[in-house]
Amino acid sequence: MEHRLTPDGRYVVVRGRLWRAANPALAPELREAWVRRLMSARRAVGEARRSQDAQALARAGKAVDEAKVALGERGPVWWSDGAPDLNRHLVKNTPYAAWFGGRQSDP
Repeated sequence: MEHRLTPDGRYVVVRGRLWRAANPALAPELREAWVRRLMSARRAVGEARRSQDAQALARAGKAVDEAKVALGERGPVWWSDGAPDLNRHLVKNTPYAAWFGGRQSDP
């Protein structure tokens, strides 16, 4: 599966849907640390689901959310030009539709 970054770097397109990208202004070391925490939290979600531990699942979910907010993928948008947050929108229903439609024919 190919993921495409929008020209402005704000979103990754996955299966025709926009997902907010991490804030590119984050220092590389900080970004790496939060990505490690996110991956650890995602593993904890899986473990909690497999063990059917509701409390562990809640803790792991909060840890995932905390990491995603720190990375800029959730919470307040990281850009400052007033553009709306189109996270989770179908790309065909957004201003990125023409760009994405043109990209569909790329090799």
